[in-house]
Amino acid sequence: MAAYQQIFDPVGGSLAWSALCAALPLVTLFVLLGGLRWKAWKASLIALAAALGVAVFAYSMPVGQAALAAGEGAAFGLFPIIWIVLNALWIYKLTEITGWDAVLRRAFGSLSDDQRIQAVIIAFCFGALLEALAGFGTPVAVSSVMLIAVGLRPMKAAAVSLVANTAPVAFGAIAVPVTTLAKITGLDAADLGAMVGRQTPVLALFVPLLLIFMVDGRRGVRQVWPLALVVGFSFAAATFVSSNYLSYEIADIVAAFAGALAVVAMLRVWQPRETLAASPVPVTVGGAAAGAQSDAVQRRRQTGEGSALLAFTPYLIVVVLFAVATLGPMKTWLEEHSGWKFAWPGLDVVNGSGKPLASATFNFNLFNAGGTILLIVGVLTAAVYGIRAGHAARAYGNTVRQFRWTIVTVMAVLALAYVMNMSGQTVTLGLFLAQAGTAFALLAPVVGWLGVAVTGSDTSSNSLFGLLQLTAAQKTGMSPYLLAAANTTGGVVGKMISLQNLAIATAVVGLEGREGELFRRVLGWGLGLLVAICLLVYLQSTPVLDWMVVR
Repeated sequence: MAAYQQIFDPVGGSLAWSALCAALPLVTLFVLLGGLRWKAWKASLIALAAALGVAVFAYSMPVGQAALAAGEGAAFGLFPIIWIVLNALWIYKLTEITGWDAVLRRAFGSLSDDQRIQAVIIAFCFGALLEALAGFGTPVAVSSVMLIAVGLRPMKAAAVSLVANTAPVAFGAIAVPVTTLAKITGLDAADLGAMVGRQTPVLALFVPLLLIFMVDGRRGVRQVWPLALVVGFSFAAATFVSSNYLSYEIADIVAAFAGALAVVAMLRVWQPRETLAASPVPVTVGGAAAGAQSDAVQRRRQTGEGSALLAFTPYLIVVVLFAVATLGPMKTWLEEHSGWKFAWPGLDVVNGSGKPLASATFNFNLFNAGGTILLIVGVLTAAVYGIRAGHAARAYGNTVRQFRWTIVTVMAVLALAYVMNMSGQTVTLGLFLAQAGTAFALLAPVVGWLGVAVTGSDTSSNSLFGLLQLTAAQKTGMSPYLLAAANTTGGVVGKMISLQNLAIATAVVGLEGREGELFRRVLGWGLGLLVAICLLVYLQSTPVLDWMVVR
């Protein structure tokens, strides 16, 4: 099969015209999803077809190579992303069929029965911990269901979870986005993490206020702003201190606990004037509960009475296993025996310099994948809760059946991303924006935002645009740490509009097919935060805030 060498200005040698063609798949996706309100799986398949058409007819990519690129992207969507999400939701399903989810809701309610405060605790603090450990949509999946359980309407719960899943993303999955960016650019990982830690805390300062506004509007902000500011400041300060003076790899873990402790401490000395309370809502994930409910299960579900420690057990196991797997000698052993890494069969794509693309190598790291660890957590959870193997297996099957269209959507979106990446379409868009010269500091976060909006992953966006940011820094004389970090920080606000996350959020709350409505709900918040990050990065490139830049 014929090989393919990337070219970034294939349309008449013009970068502008090439960028216009390269934008067609994204325009198609957003118009179908947000404008015409198509279901996500249909919109993603049509956008994939558009990307293949642009790759073959505009970029002269051989049909076979384009198809293979799409195949590898679809496989990446299945593993590790769907592998993580399904196992995370299976764990929640196990708590649901045993009634321990009701006990967990009661435990959260013991801190406060105010929905606005619960949104901050669950979506922001607990979601940040899940992002730190697993990432790849897990926080959105779990926190959306838990927010419905404490009384939020499904669409609102999904939107709140998406907006909350911003600030922690840069240091998610034990800071894989930062580590990957350091490898791609050759920059020092610790300094790069420190620079990211001087940008993302700005988001953390405002996100709790946004969540409260989303739950209860202006009244909520007027009544709960003291707690929002304390939590936001605690989270931001912990992120900065950890990334600059401790370890950037544990920044999210430190920040999540700091935010949660701030909530507990604040509620001991302060309470809102009014309480926005609602009756807990029964939540079913993946269909009907497996097996007959015992008297003990029914009692837990009706009253919420039970051991809070047992209710938190699955998540405590998650923390312990991820800590063991990502730190110390076990991390080294798992990296050496993680699974299989191989060149995708038949895929032969090289960059403009004739070097093979790193993305053409598929990493089937089965043994240290987040999804595998979550699978083990699920097995241990079933054992702790005394769930029979047959009931646990049926719960897993129900979850897979419920998310079948989400699986199609995620695989199609990642296939789209790989076709755009390997044909050169995404780099064309990035290079076109980089023509802004010194004003590129204002646009650098937009490049990262674009990468995450397409791929759904800050890690993938950094892999894609890391070298572009480095090249732009060298051409303009700006700090490479500033622009590289801007790619990561801009990317985190693209997470909420990525079709991958939209599909996961709507699926877990039972609103499959309404991804377009959710997209419109969060788009304004995402664009507003993106503008704020662009202004921050631009000011950091000028004498106004250049003292914040890593030297």
